[in-house]
Amino acid sequence: MIVAVGFGRALGIAGSRWFHLLAGITWIGLLYYFNFVQTPAFAGFEAPARTEAVRKLVPRALWWFRMAAALTFVTGLLILGFQDQFDGDYFKILPGMSIFAGMLMATVMFLNVWLVIWPAQQIVIANAERTAAGQEADPAAAPAARRAALASRTNTLFSIPVMFFMIGTSHFVAISDHFNIAPGGGKRAVWYIVVLVLTAVIEANALGLIGGYAPSPTRKFLDDHRQTIWAGFALWAIYFILILILFS
Repeated sequence: MIVAVGFGRALGIAGSRWFHLLAGITWIGLLYYFNFVQTPAFAGFEAPARTEAVRKLVPRALWWFRMAAALTFVTGLLILGFQDQFDGDYFKILPGMSIFAGMLMATVMFLNVWLVIWPAQQIVIANAERTAAGQEADPAAAPAARRAALASRTNTLFSIPVMFFMIGTSHFVAISDHFNIAPGGGKRAVWYIVVLVLTAVIEANALGLIGGYAPSPTRKFLDDHRQTIWAGFALWAIYFILILILFS
């Protein structure tokens, strides 16, 4: 019985990590497809061709996108559940603090997919069906597309530091001799406050809570996918430098 339980737990650990990786690759791959391939390509399409693509291609891509995001989120929770050191002290050490940053941003990304991007894209897809049938365009389609675009670009920005923290956490364990892996309460507080505030501000900007949805200086880096990439690396650099300052 004990052997069976141990085998089942080992299988659960391996399975959750494996499917988390597969789902995450699919999710982020489609996120990059939407931002780096589809959006620039659609901008050059004639209206009829774009309408057909929105009707026939986008729904299929979005289904895989949503399911991959959901599976990534669920398997991430399973990994935490199987974590041996997941107790009251886990988030007091560097690996736990690292995984917290990745978890927070990834959770915001997941919520953006299901609560912002998908509802907005449903309006866009329905509008494509209307215009293909010869009906008048829905005036809500353009604002919906803008909301989806800002959330999607914000997810792209977050994905860069998320990949670092999700993968880097195990590396922090391996190089723990070079870090104070049990920093004091003050240093932990600085880390959690900075991560929470930056994530909240960036997300508020995407949701139009800072200056609405119109193009502005605060959203300039979201209107060009190249600038979004650089912004993602800038956010990663802020966190990495903070780690070096607080925990070296």
